[in-house]
Amino acid sequence: MSLAHGEWAAALREGDLLGVECADCGTTYGTPFSVCNACGGRDLEAVDLPEEGEVYTETTVTVPPVGFEGPYRVGIVQVGPARVTARIEGEAAIGDRVVFDGAMEADDGHPAPIFRAED
Repeated sequence: MSLAHGEWAAALREGDLLGVECADCGTTYGTPFSVCNACGGRDLEAVDLPEEGEVYTETTVTVPPVGFEGPYRVGIVQVGPARVTARIEGEAAIGDRVVFDGAMEADDGHPAPIFRAED
């Protein structure tokens, strides 16, 4: 069974980091997809993603969009075989280990994962 965006968002709000894995080729994504980008397969199953990862890339947003307080850091975190776009808290540079630390919500109600630097 594939993972709908609403189910992914609800799980994130409850502290669970989910992704989807293609049953045909094994590619794993950190957000819901209905078609695998790697092979075109449509048999994607919900999977639990690791809660520890490594910062793949990061940047600081110094001029935030309306509804956000700045500056803040965002990046892409490699969690197992998947990558997740997330807010990054603490001092973590590219290659550093981070841990999943819940979710934040934008003014429009869409959640996003938060990762923090490991102690």
